[in-house]
Amino acid sequence: MRGHASVKGPAIAMGPGFVKVRGLTASLVRCVLALGLLLAAAVGCGAPGKERVTIMVPWSDTEFRAFYSVIEAFEADNPGIDVEPQITRALTQQLDAAVAADAAPDLAVLPSVGAIAKYQQLHKLKPLDVDTRSYADPFRSLGMRGGEVYAVPVKADVKSLVWYRPRTVTVPLPQTWPALQARPERWCLGLESGLVSGWPGADWIADILLAEEGAATYEAWVEGRLRWTSPQVTHAWTTWGDLIGSNDPEEASARKFNEAADGMADGTCELGHGALSAMGLPKTEVEQGAYTYTTPSPKTLEVSADFIGRFSDSAGASLLISYLASEKAQQTWVNKPGYALSANTEVTHYDNPAQARIATMLRSGHTLCFSAADAMDPDVTAAFYRAVLDYANGKNLGRLLAALERVQQETEHETTPPRPTPLCSP
Repeated sequence: MRGHASVKGPAIAMGPGFVKVRGLTASLVRCVLALGLLLAAAVGCGAPGKERVTIMVPWSDTEFRAFYSVIEAFEADNPGIDVEPQITRALTQQLDAAVAADAAPDLAVLPSVGAIAKYQQLHKLKPLDVDTRSYADPFRSLGMRGGEVYAVPVKADVKSLVWYRPRTVTVPLPQTWPALQARPERWCLGLESGLVSGWPGADWIADILLAEEGAATYEAWVEGRLRWTSPQVTHAWTTWGDLIGSNDPEEASARKFNEAADGMADGTCELGHGALSAMGLPKTEVEQGAYTYTTPSPKTLEVSADFIGRFSDSAGASLLISYLASEKAQQTWVNKPGYALSANTEVTHYDNPAQARIATMLRSGHTLCFSAADAMDPDVTAAFYRAVLDYANGKNLGRLLAALERVQQETEHETTPPRPTPLCSP
């Protein structure tokens, strides 16, 4: 752990890439962890006389500060419960290892909506007594199986945003990808994100396909009914390639995704793509309108969310997940640093005006489609990310798409849990 942290007890190393935190003040600044794959056995170290509730999360820096402020409020209301975040940058590997070893945390952020179906089918996820009727679709439906709620979306994002500085880009930007493709501005690009490097490009390609071909084609592709080598998917890739063509591939592959937009400030690029929370833009400048955005489609939006599921019968865990899904906790969360959005339609007050405008998109009549890579089979997703990096570095697109199609077909021959549906909802 690095940075200025005030800790009630010692941080306990739980294997490489994993830290368990007993208690932290709101002044925690950073949790930068080494990558790892193995999860050691948990050590019980809760405060004497208190029920210990563990929760595995992938967040660090600003995102973790926002989350932990909500946890502190919960602990203040429930003095008999001690919440212990387990922070990991390798969530998929750590959670899979923990579940396989019967050492799962009480609660965990689920690494994909496919994981919800997988863990539920394996009878590892517990059904939740949480009313999610105030949550917008597709977020609400993706957390349900057979009429039961198994996961709640505690933090949402809108990914279909094109960012720019009005003082630099003076002409209003068009709302179609072909028109944006014809613009002279340079695009900011950063693809580095540890084990999941490449995801910013995957989101961008998915966004292009959704805007150009519509929700039905998008769902067919994600569900494996439309081939990776199809003209529609190929066109989305080549459009993305044309957009980023002026970027140095080695620099883009090594540049952290949340640092790419720095180029808008220093003049090395003018346009950026992605969710507000991923852009790394200065809060004050966003509030003052120094950065603004347009959407590449007036009808569809690519969205995502962090879901939390319960793996134990702990009464404290049930209380915590109900609290995290509540209007009170969600309202607190969205006004902390990190630009979180809420899929709860009762949460309507955002201190940041730009964040508030983006949040209204979740209730504005757009067709919302969940992030493609988050809904694919994990092997397909991993191959998608690798192909993005390879394509950015000049590899032959036809061969890359043929390889992705082979991975897709191989996963379909295996026994896999049902795909999460519906991915899109008006």
